[in-house]
Amino acid sequence: MVDIDRITGAAKELGGKVQGAVGDLTGSRSDTVEGRFREASGQAENLYGQAKDTVRHAADEAADYAEDAYERGGHYLRRGTREVSHQVAEYPLASLLVAGLAGFGLGLLVSASRD
Repeated sequence: MVDIDRITGAAKELGGKVQGAVGDLTGSRSDTVEGRFREASGQAENLYGQAKDTVRHAADEAADYAEDAYERGGHYLRRGTREVSHQVAEYPLASLLVAGLAGFGLGLLVSASRD
């Protein structure tokens, strides 16, 4: 989607060029100066619209990347959960021992922070 500032800026720039050219042909210094001013103003407005379009595009791209990362994270979480479930089912005693050691280690950390 093109920003409205780009369209109005391009129109002002074109109108300013025409007015400046007419001023040059007729020898009217005021028309020439006013035309150049409108041309520069239109060019600035056009550049502003281009900048807004660029920022809008970058924000859309960032949102797409974030959505993809979220979906991949969910996929990896589900895959990891299935793998852990498989390992626990295959080695229940070893899993219980690992969980107990992890709990004991966390207990030591918590009790050490109280001292």
